[in-house]
Order: sequence, then C-alpha cells, then structure tokens
Amino acid sequence: MGEIPSIGSRFWWVDLSMATPMTAKRAKAVRLLLLALSVASAVFLVTVGSVAQQPAFQPRLEEPEEYPDLPGREETFYFCVACHNFKLVAQQGMSRHRWDGTLNFMTERHGMPKLEGKERETILDYLEKAFPESEAPTGWQNPFLKR
Repeated sequence: MGEIPSIGSRFWWVDLSMATPMTAKRAKAVRLLLLALSVASAVFLVTVGSVAQQPAFQPRLEEPEEYPDLPGREETFYFCVACHNFKLVAQQGMSRHRWDGTLNFMTERHGMPKLEGKERETILDYLEKAFPESEAPTGWQNPFLKR
C-alpha cells in the first residue's frame, strides 16, 4: 500500500497543482460568507441559551377561598375542579338558565356525573350569584358601530 503524502502540493483528497489561484474578489466573498456564518451561529446560540434559561411553567393550586364567599362555594369549587380549573368557571359570567344548560351539556358530552336535586340547586345558586351574566359586552368591540 502506498504512503499518503502529507507535505507538498499533493494530498490524497485533492491535487493542489491543478487548483487555480483564488482571485481577490473570490477571497472577499469567502470571507463575507464565513463572517455571515459566524454571526448566524452566534445569534442561534444566544437564542437557544435564552430560551433554555426561562423558568418552566409552575401550576398554582387554587383554593375555594379565592372566590366569592357565598353559600355553596366549597361544593361548587370541588365539583368543578374535578375536571378543570375553577378560574375557567369564574370567567364565564352567565345567567342561571345558561349555567343550567352548561351543566347539561357537560353531562351529555363530557361524561360529567349527573347533578340532581339539592346538590344541583346549591351549585346553580352559587354560580348565578357569584358569576352572574355581565351587563357590559365582552370581547372585541367595533369602534365604528354606534351603540
């Protein structure tokens, strides 16, 4: 087997004697390309580093005491948080009729245990009083629409 030369103009992967000399214009283009790759690499590393340092989401425990102190608060809170957080409930603001329909919907579509009798009345009473239907419109409002 032949020896691989390491000194001189001939290397095992390329014959340098066949290479054409690099022009000044081409050398400048290569330097600019290397500079652009260096800057892009630095930006990438800084971005990855800053994303990696952000603290992870820490869920917070909800307590019934955070919500209006009315009869039925604990029963309603613990019934609802079996499936979702209570803040979701507190943000709704609906009439008793709509709360009732929402309970029916969750029973039919999501397998929520059926609420009947006094327990249903207690929960509906709390929801109606603690999170009533808001008078003010919510969401995006058209600024050009006269009210």
